[in-house]
Amino acid sequence: MSTAPPSTPLPPVRTPAWPLSRSAIGLWVTQGVLAALVPVLGTVVFAFAVPDSAGGPLPVLRWLLPVLAVVYAVVVIGVRPWVRFRVHHWEVTDEAVYTLTGWLTRTWTLVPISRIQTVDVTRSAMQQLFGLATVAVLTASSQGTVHIPHLSADIAQRVADDLARRAERVRDQAT
Repeated sequence: MSTAPPSTPLPPVRTPAWPLSRSAIGLWVTQGVLAALVPVLGTVVFAFAVPDSAGGPLPVLRWLLPVLAVVYAVVVIGVRPWVRFRVHHWEVTDEAVYTLTGWLTRTWTLVPISRIQTVDVTRSAMQQLFGLATVAVLTASSQGTVHIPHLSADIAQRVADDLARRAERVRDQAT
């Protein structure tokens, strides 16, 4: 018995409709600034600690390390937040929760409403500074929790309440 491909191709998976909150860009820029401090400060210390007359590879490192630190800072502060904002999307429909995450490795996740067990809203200290929250949708799946990060706090609460009500209705209909 052979399994032939379907005669009509399946429709492509579409991108979820909603981007994250624009405040997420500010959060990611702040995280980038904090992440860039270590290499920049390390480069400054290196430049002052190594004398100009040092031999070997040290003269090359005196100009190479600052260049690399600046490139790293530009990427984590000026590029990565905007790319992340463009590629992260989410959506809640009558049937499921969809998320699309990742900017190097793309992960598309679908959680049927009938599989939802718990919905949580969490806010880290940094998220609180920017008025953001993360919605965590827990299922019985071995894959664990699906996160919708960096939503506006009020939207996150409304999404969580809506998902909890929908999941409860589905459970009530099943019994």
